[in-house]
Amino acid sequence: MDTSAFLKSHIRTVPDWPAPGVQFRDITPLLQDPKVFRVLIDTFVHRYMDPALRPSVVAGLDARGFIIGSVLAYELGVGFVPIRKKGKLPFTTVEETYELEYGSATVELHTDAVRKGDRVVLIDDLIATGGTMMAGRRLLEKLGAEVMEGAAIVDLPELGGSQKLRDAGLPLFTLLDFAGH
Repeated sequence: MDTSAFLKSHIRTVPDWPAPGVQFRDITPLLQDPKVFRVLIDTFVHRYMDPALRPSVVAGLDARGFIIGSVLAYELGVGFVPIRKKGKLPFTTVEETYELEYGSATVELHTDAVRKGDRVVLIDDLIATGGTMMAGRRLLEKLGAEVMEGAAIVDLPELGGSQKLRDAGLPLFTLLDFAGH
């Protein structure tokens, strides 16, 4: 079994959550088994050990991006930067609001989280509509960082987010995709 199929076999689908008709892709089983978790993290580590793709910082999107991103940063020996939901960071922040299916949300980043010229991998657990990752990218770029790549475990291509991100010029790396939503 290849890595993608192995990881996919450990993602639980929860029907009708959080709303009727939604097929929620739950990554927590990937984290519960130490062998599976190591395969997951090692897949990202091996990619970003390549000198051409090596970041100076890993940024994780609230909240599951923190789990993968912080371990990835540790393994690469680089810093980790959390991009949080509004009101969760205690220092001076920049913020970015983005549209959701029903309403909007805002994410924030400390103003000293990255420096001009930092090479950043922006990571989350999955890409759905792409709004959160796009907002995270804009925050990092406001502070002068270069987002070299967006990364996620799961892509939900039918929701259009990955195409929207690519169309905006953001290279993406995802480990697997799920048809349908």
